[in-house]
Amino acid sequence: MTMMLESPGTSTPDLLRQLSQINPKLAVPPMDMADLLVAYLEQMGVEYVFGIPGGAIEPLYNALARSERRGSIRHVLARHEAGAASMADGYARETGKIGVCIATSGPGATNLITAAATAYDNNVPLLMVTGQPALPHFGRHPLQESSCTGINVLGMFRHCTRYNSLVSHAKQFEPKLVQALQHATRTPRGPVHLAVPVDVFRQPAMVETPSYDLSNLLRPSSLVDDDAVEALRDKLAQARKVVLLVGGGCGEAIHSILQFAGLKGATFVTTPDGKGLVSPQHPLFRGVFGFGGHQSADDALTDPSVDMILAIGASMGEWNTGGWSNSLMNARMVHIDESEDNLARTPMASLHMRGSIRAIFNRLVERIHDIRIGTEVPVEKRSATRDLAAIKFDPDSILAAPHAFTSDAAPIKPQRLMRELSKMFPPTTRFLADTGNSVAWATHYLQPQDRRMGERRLGGGERKRVPGQRTSHGGWLRVTMNFAAMGWAIGGAVGTAMANPSVPVVCITGDGSLLMNGQEISVAVAERLNCIFVVLNDRALGMVKHGQRLAGAERVGCDMPPTDFAMLARALGADGYTIKSPADLEALDMDAILTRNGPTLLDVHIDGDEVPPMNARMRVLAANQ
Repeated sequence: MTMMLESPGTSTPDLLRQLSQINPKLAVPPMDMADLLVAYLEQMGVEYVFGIPGGAIEPLYNALARSERRGSIRHVLARHEAGAASMADGYARETGKIGVCIATSGPGATNLITAAATAYDNNVPLLMVTGQPALPHFGRHPLQESSCTGINVLGMFRHCTRYNSLVSHAKQFEPKLVQALQHATRTPRGPVHLAVPVDVFRQPAMVETPSYDLSNLLRPSSLVDDDAVEALRDKLAQARKVVLLVGGGCGEAIHSILQFAGLKGATFVTTPDGKGLVSPQHPLFRGVFGFGGHQSADDALTDPSVDMILAIGASMGEWNTGGWSNSLMNARMVHIDESEDNLARTPMASLHMRGSIRAIFNRLVERIHDIRIGTEVPVEKRSATRDLAAIKFDPDSILAAPHAFTSDAAPIKPQRLMRELSKMFPPTTRFLADTGNSVAWATHYLQPQDRRMGERRLGGGERKRVPGQRTSHGGWLRVTMNFAAMGWAIGGAVGTAMANPSVPVVCITGDGSLLMNGQEISVAVAERLNCIFVVLNDRALGMVKHGQRLAGAERVGCDMPPTDFAMLARALGADGYTIKSPADLEALDMDAILTRNGPTLLDVHIDGDEVPPMNARMRVLAANQ
């Protein structure tokens, strides 16, 4: 018997049903809205989605399973939704792509919020997708309802996302997804949230493939204000001495910025989140300004002969301005940034310049190159390179406690620990410093060797300079500013290692942070990741303890009982070692640790009486009394 198919206007699901009646082998499940979301993620080159399943988001997990069978996107099971979002954060910082995390409705969604706020305040692009009960159940008190008629999770996300919306029917899905991704990836970047009811996920897609090409829609712009560039050139021509402040937003532009500094002979300092973008051995580097920073950086900015400070890609919050110090926040500043929000925090600046930082510094470098046409360019290039190489800078000379940096005392001084960590790992290592004492010690004392200087194009030859490029968007040291959540670096290290398993990833965290989020080490075990978790064990919430002492406050709520973190690591399936002295560190078989298919935890008993470099923070607290 011959079966006649319906007219060309027949819908795809109906046509598939008819084909299945002719030949069951032709029956292919129609694409639903969850499949369409996964198709868009595949189009964007996303490799991993981090999350925890639940009933309200089950259709998306089904779509991810189908994607994994095709050899495409793979799901990574976190141990807590906050850990999933921190993993997506680490993935985004390493790859420059959007990080994706998913959770079910209700508590699954609320568990994402702290990590969402951290990403929001640090401009990390994340797509957060949460489930919702079926639309007909709204207002009837279904399990884990988180709509406007229940616990309004959408309202909670509103203040820590760049875009936040409920997809209430299938026709909204593609337009809202594209809007969300544009908000996530365009300045100011940050997390976006889509809440999708389970019945909307299950609806058949009205298209067989994504309707939009995101590679075109999400392509970053290179906007430059030509008038502002000319105004900056005029100011630079008139300036006697220029100092650069390199912020965390300079990642894609750092090579051009360092090339500019070398050509101008301008020294530079960094913010805490900018330190990982430069070599601590660079001859023009003068330290970190802000939280955990160096007196040499303050001295560089307050040098009476300096009449221009170029502040580049800095958010201008408390931690990266030394508590809004007058050393930086004055009329000598020229503030260059892509974000209007950041520029709005520096009304005292003599010039604001908004646009693509990389494009701006490429223009400035090209201008210097053009001016030198007609001169003995190869001779001048070699001269500039010799002048730069002749500058003598010893990074140890800017440290606040050099004696502790080399001390053999036990328990080990945290300053000495940072010195050893700098030597133990190869130049490709990614360090993540967790909130608390960890970030203060790492910002001040961590200084790995043999980093690329970034101004190699100063060298001889006639090749025209081209825009600098980076393969990693986060630098060698990653920290969080402003909304600084304890424990973010543990999940962040897992996401970083998933994104780039070919390099070691070192998470420097505290005992307090590990007790908050240490369960994510189990993910590194399951994924066989070469992550090294370095726990600063002082049996206290260290920053709280030292802050209370320095402020003359009562010592309360900061002490913790002894914990064997090495044993805890072994219980989770990782290797664990207890470190009490520099000799214990030297005895480690680093070749074995760095080639292990799995994580290692170092439980480092540090001298808890050593006070971290946190003077800028204490000044702010004292000013509020």
